Amino acid sequence: ADSIPGATIIGQTTKETILSLNGENHNLTDLQTAWQSTLEPVYPTRPEESKISPIGPIRPISSNQKSKIKNHQSSIRPTVLIPAFPGTNSEYDSARAFQRVGAETHIEVFRNLSAKHIEESIHALAEQIKTSQILFIPGGFSAGDEPDGSAKFIATILRNPRVADAISDLLENRDGLVLGICNGFQALIKTGLATHGKVIATDTNSATLVHNDISRHISQYVQTRIINNSSPWLANQEIGTIHTVPVSHGEGKFYAPTDVIAQLAANGQIATQYCDPDGNPTMQHPFNPNGSLHAIEGITSPCGRVFGKMAHSERYSAGVAKNIPGTKIQPIFAAGVSYFG
Repeated sequence: ADSIPGATIIGQTTKETILSLNGENHNLTDLQTAWQSTLEPVYPTRPEESKISPIGPIRPISSNQKSKIKNHQSSIRPTVLIPAFPGTNSEYDSARAFQRVGAETHIEVFRNLSAKHIEESIHALAEQIKTSQILFIPGGFSAGDEPDGSAKFIATILRNPRVADAISDLLENRDGLVLGICNGFQALIKTGLATHGKVIATDTNSATLVHNDISRHISQYVQTRIINNSSPWLANQEIGTIHTVPVSHGEGKFYAPTDVIAQLAANGQIATQYCDPDGNPTMQHPFNPNGSLHAIEGITSPCGRVFGKMAHSERYSAGVAKNIPGTKIQPIFAAGVSYFG
């Protein structure tokens, strides 16, 4: 305060979870409970205990075969294509995240005001994919995030034969990468790209993302733990690394039949899990805020080059959330660029 003219010290922070004011001491947990309890029956902040599923063990999988996580092309500066669909709201954060680590970025606005605009946008998107090395589907609220329709519009576009063929060529012939965060992850799940590495027809037995257990939108920071680093997107991280990352979604609960989750685990496709402060994967709220089965936050395709996750790694900027402890820089963007270096 001495360095700020006219400033007056009104208090100081301590390690104790106590608020001391005017000679009275108040436990912060009690204060938070009093603050939340009035509206808890109307707008619940946590699910009913009966809805909390048990969590099973998932074996961490690591790969030291660096040849598998390097692009076969000569060193290039990759171009990242970022489509901006109706409802997308993270395209600028996404572009900055890749620009900071040396990538070229292109935001392609998808227009849907008329049938002609949609046709032109599909053609432009397919052509842009052909000249890019990375396709990044960013977060947002596609089509207003209508009930049971998360990323439905985006998934429909990705299924278009011209776009699907361009994505297939990117992954199968040009050794490219695909990333989807939040709304983008929803689209990758619903098209099969995240689970199978290609656009397929999904059904009721397929992995999906459904409404959060509290049946409404959540917005908070979570901790996630790396349990598989065999993907190019995670090649620069160690198993067990924990990041503190923001989430913002209404349909982010990872759900799949038990046998599907077992197969994903066996394939090493489960990449990241929600965890408690001690780093243990958990089903407990608020550490697993949406109730994702087996605490799954992100998965990769069998080849590892498609990565989908819920938490917004792209929203990190220096100076943001300084009052929240934890490692907030999740270097997946640097890893994606290094794949071509």
